[in-house]
Amino acid sequence: MAELLTIAGLSAGYGRAIVLSDVGFSLGEGEALAVLGRNGVGKTTLIDSIVGVTRRFAGTVTLAGREIGTLAPETRAGLGIGWVPQERNIFRSLTVEENLTAVARPGPWTVERVFGLFPRLKERRGNAGSALSGGEQQMLAIGRALTINPKVLLLDEPTEGLAPIIIEELLRALHRLFREEGMAGIIVEQHAHKILPITDKAIVLDRGRLMLEASSASLLKDGAPLERYLGVTGR
Repeated sequence: MAELLTIAGLSAGYGRAIVLSDVGFSLGEGEALAVLGRNGVGKTTLIDSIVGVTRRFAGTVTLAGREIGTLAPETRAGLGIGWVPQERNIFRSLTVEENLTAVARPGPWTVERVFGLFPRLKERRGNAGSALSGGEQQMLAIGRALTINPKVLLLDEPTEGLAPIIIEELLRALHRLFREEGMAGIIVEQHAHKILPITDKAIVLDRGRLMLEASSASLLKDGAPLERYLGVTGR
């Protein structure tokens, strides 16, 4: 499997504060990675550092063989970084369809293909973003990121604050996206049991450092490492 994204010796944070220290891992083409850890350990900072909205103190971020650590966020997006932040950041005054077409780039992920992944969005294609439920807004945020046709999709706590029935629907869509469609992705999640079944491997962060890297299958089989760092099993 060819490497798509490589993080090496990354130390990053905000202002003068260093949140991540010497973090390194790689992501292959078509591979999905779970980023696990308690609150405040640096998970969002890792995503932000790949996107380019943190201060980098050391290390490199390489996408498809190109070092992108010095590039602006919009340039990284153009090179293939798709981002769904916790805040979702949809265009609330635009319709669902307008949200999807506003940033679309040529490629396999068209508006209609997004509607195939999220049928709810097709039903509400003429509704304003502000009229959607929280779960529908999350689906729209993911769909909008897909329409830029990224090489890798970054999801920061995609299930946070959603009703259980919506979480199940969203996870089914993500399973299809990563396991069937072959999209490469990094998913930040506090609850390991939700995300390990749809990812290939996982890393655990603690106090800004990478403490564990393992296959998702092994962590589902033996939850002891997760219990050690998170206080929970993968189940």
